[in-house]
Amino acid sequence: MSEQPTGYALDDEPYYRAVGDEVEIFMAAWASRLPVLLKGPTGCGKTRFVEYMAYRLFRSDSATEHRRSLPNPLLTVACHEDLSATDLVGRFLIKGDETVWQDGPLTQSVKEGAICYLDEIVEARKDSTVLIHALTDHRRILPVEKQGVILDAHPDFLLVISYNPGYQNVLKDLKTSTRQRFIAIDFDYPDEQTEAEIIAHESGTMQQNAADLAMLGARVRNLKQHGFDEGVSTRLLIYAGQLMASGVTPIRACEVAICRAVSDEVDVQQAIGELVSTIFPVDR
Repeated sequence: MSEQPTGYALDDEPYYRAVGDEVEIFMAAWASRLPVLLKGPTGCGKTRFVEYMAYRLFRSDSATEHRRSLPNPLLTVACHEDLSATDLVGRFLIKGDETVWQDGPLTQSVKEGAICYLDEIVEARKDSTVLIHALTDHRRILPVEKQGVILDAHPDFLLVISYNPGYQNVLKDLKTSTRQRFIAIDFDYPDEQTEAEIIAHESGTMQQNAADLAMLGARVRNLKQHGFDEGVSTRLLIYAGQLMASGVTPIRACEVAICRAVSDEVDVQQAIGELVSTIFPVDR
């Protein structure tokens, strides 16, 4: 089955809180059309960062007329083990009495000059990762074997991939031949103060709740000895904040959005629950 990409019109500027020089590095990479690899744990803001950068490059006042005219300047593909090169490039389809060609998200991005974001690239089949090699060096070409053509990438095309090193093993790691075709930007969870700002903005919960959730996140991430490596993502902390903003009590919100979500291990859930009870008063 063909992978359906997520297209972003980006009519409104996505909220993104920079935690380092990632914005400047990405802008410099874009200026030289260098492919970008984003490395970091789940739910730390990699996808939001790409959305924000796409907005700056394609929707800001400094963008060219062509960039601003693209209906979807960012195409995102969530990679998985069944994702094939055909899913990315395209395929022939039967429509009525005709055989028609349908571009895949990578081909569409190459032709139109959009950003193509391959999320969790190591989950894709090996033929998919080999396919992108010719797009990530000086050639910037995409062979479309089924049509017998070689496409030159539009000058505005940029390839961005991401993966989570903490979840990979020897069987699912990014090949050296692929990794060394990208500049790499490391992502991690922000410090407590910054994370509290993000939680408050994204969830709409009270500042005190946001600060307490950020504190909880930091403490949960220190429980690595309990059997999980990364703790709780900023995304889940935001979910808990959204539940609180909807009237769910803080302890119950943390139970369903954090304790039950990060692990099925009873001892891990209990350890997180104890942290929750020390941070959030029962009567709040």
